[in-house]
Order: sequence, then structure tokens, then C-alpha cells
Amino acid sequence: MIPFNKPYICGKELWNIAQAHANGVMAGDGSFTKQCNEWLEQRTGCHKALLTHSCTAALEMAAILADIQPGDEVIMPSYTFVSTANAVVLRGGVPVFVDIRPDTLNIDETLIEAAITPRTRAIVPVHYAGVGCEMDTIMDIAQRHNLLVIEDAAQGVMATYKGKALGSIGHLGTLSFHETKNIISGEGGALLINDPKLAERAEIIREKGTNRSQFFRGQVDKYTWVDIGSSYLPGEIIAAFLMAQMENAESITEQRLDLWKHYHDALGSLESAGRLRRPVIPESCQHNAHMYYILLDSLETRTALMAKLKEQGVNSVFHYVPLHSAPAGLKYGRVHGIMTHTEDLSERLLRLPLWVGLTREQQERIVRYVSLER
Repeated sequence: MIPFNKPYICGKELWNIAQAHANGVMAGDGSFTKQCNEWLEQRTGCHKALLTHSCTAALEMAAILADIQPGDEVIMPSYTFVSTANAVVLRGGVPVFVDIRPDTLNIDETLIEAAITPRTRAIVPVHYAGVGCEMDTIMDIAQRHNLLVIEDAAQGVMATYKGKALGSIGHLGTLSFHETKNIISGEGGALLINDPKLAERAEIIREKGTNRSQFFRGQVDKYTWVDIGSSYLPGEIIAAFLMAQMENAESITEQRLDLWKHYHDALGSLESAGRLRRPVIPESCQHNAHMYYILLDSLETRTALMAKLKEQGVNSVFHYVPLHSAPAGLKYGRVHGIMTHTEDLSERLLRLPLWVGLTREQQERIVRYVSLER
């Protein structure tokens, strides 16, 4: 079986974990956590980076920082992971779903402004497959309407929009280091704070609502409960593993881009013949080869191809069930406009295996099975 995903290990991860134990710090915010934060700050140019135990945690922190109150609305795509909406709903907010673009599958920036109401508090663009949303337009809308922008860049590490790292453009950004992502720690994430005014409160929220970080810096003589918060820190073992991956981020990205390009070149003739559509990468975006997907002509075709690939030992998968059509989406969110592309493309998208270590022979087998007449 060729798995859809296979977690990659660089070689230094277990050594780093042993070092974390030898250093005598296994809880959060040890030396490896600090190294990861510094790497993110240098790599993205954000004002401050805070490692979290997941991207879900980072999104929940962002919702608190955005001061989402019951009834407040947050505009986002429906074609995203549940955590994007859950973070808002947990604060009593209302996800407002708008349609996606047919080319990149990102939020359609031309639909955002019409969805704004007096209750709108924030916009959450999701950078699908590590391809940047049209952030210039989104930031302009946010500025004119005094809204916060929270980038869901869960899939976006090492990717850029007009030369700027994904997650570093909005007021806040979130990243994921889940085992299915490019750079991994099993579970893990980060909150990128780009608005300096939010940095101090972000530290407090992350530390269970206490000013513990200020205490360790000598800014206060004792620490205490000063705000709402939770335990959003990862353990030091997670950070130790992640640091080894960060040190190899360039190599990992290059290898993934090579695999992505091989798929793209090999499937070009099928796109020309009208049998599928390949991903679209705008000139303004440098993607990170987070995934390679194809768009087929119907749900029935996708179902048949998945079954055929499985028979041949290839694990291919579809992606999100649109949130606006999910039971909780119907209960907690609302739709603005018609979700034509969201509903259509979500039924036709199929993701192919892509992981560091996938061989050319395996890729050629996959392409051959996709190419066979169905």
C-alpha cells in the first residue's frame, strides 16, 4: 500500500528529545520552545511567535484576542477544517460562510464586503493547500471596516504571498505542525502575532490567563491570574522534535516541491484532454507543495477512481465536507450568498499521496492508475 501520508523524520528529532530530558525541562517554554519561536519570528518576520499544542489552540487564542463576543460574526470560507469555525463558536460568535474561488479554492475576496454587517468582527482567510489568498484585497477591506484579520495558515508554513510569509500579513496568523503537514511534531501549532498591541495579552492567554512570562522576565515580582486563558503550551518534547524539522525546512520543502512538480507535469496531458483539472498557482504566490489534488468531473468519477486506486494499493483521499452543510454548521453558522463552488468542488476533489520519501516509481504507478480509462 502506498499511504496517503507518511510522517518524515530528519534524524535529529530523538536526540533533541533526549537533550530536552537532560536539560531537566519537560513542560512548556523550555529552550527548544524558545528556539522554535525564534525560528518562526526570523522566518516569517512576525512581531512575536508563540508555539502552541495545535493550530486549533492558536485559532482559539486568536478568537479570544479578537474579543469575539456572543453574536459577533466572523467571515470565513466553508471549505475548511472545523477548527476554523469552532474557535469562533466557542466564544459565542457566528461563523459567516462565503463561497470560494474556483481556481485556488481560497475564500472569494470579492464576496467578503457584501457579507459584512454591524456585527462583523473579523475575517479568517484560509490559505488552502499552502496557496495564499488575495491578502492585499482582504487587508484593504478589513482596514476600511475596522476588522481584524486572522490568517488560518495551517497548511502554509514556508509559503508566501507577494514575498510575505503566510500567517505574517494579517493581524494574527496560525500555523499547524500536525503529522500531515510539511513540518511536523505529531501535534503542534503556533500563533503569529503581527500587531504588537496584541502580544502581551497573547502571552497571558497562553499561560492560563496569568502573567507568568512577565514574572520570569523580572517585570513583576510575582505572577497571578489577570485574564481569561487556558493551557495552550506544547510540552518541550514536542518542541524538541519540531526544532529538528525546522532546521531542515528548506530541504523538506524542496523535496516536496519536486514531487509536486512531477505530478503536475505528468498529469498535464490528462488536463488537456479534459479528464481532470490540476491545481492553479497564482503568480503572486509561492506555494509549499503541501498537497497535490486533482479535480474530476463528478462525485461518481471521484468515488470510482478512489476505489480503483485502493484496489491497486494506493490510498487517496478527498478533503473537507463543507462546514455550512454539516450539522453543527447549520446550528451555529450562517451562509451569505450561494455556495456554488464550495459545494461543487468539494465533491470532485481528490488528493494524491505526497510525502518526503515517495519514490518516482511510486509516483509513476499512481499517475498510471489515474490515467487508465475509467
